[in-house]
Amino acid sequence: MYICKVQGKCVSTMKNVNLAGFSLLTMQRISKSGNPTGEIMVAADTIGCSVGEVVIVTNGSCAGRMLGPNCPCDMAVVGIVDTFEV
Repeated sequence: MYICKVQGKCVSTMKNVNLAGFSLLTMQRISKSGNPTGEIMVAADTIGCSVGEVVIVTNGSCAGRMLGPNCPCDMAVVGIVDTFEV
């Protein structure tokens, strides 16, 4: 799992039918100081978070299971972070 900051929305004119009803968000992992770092990633939003929020993201087969059977998803938002300490 990763702690990431939501950077924006990803609009797709066509997507797999198993992703219907889920928003796609762009995000970056954050450093220990809380600043975004690294590449921009896309994750399916399973909880309804907003741009600018800090979220918990899971990846791999766990992400696909969050969205249902046969869903071709590799990354999903599973929580919104209120605070964190390093």
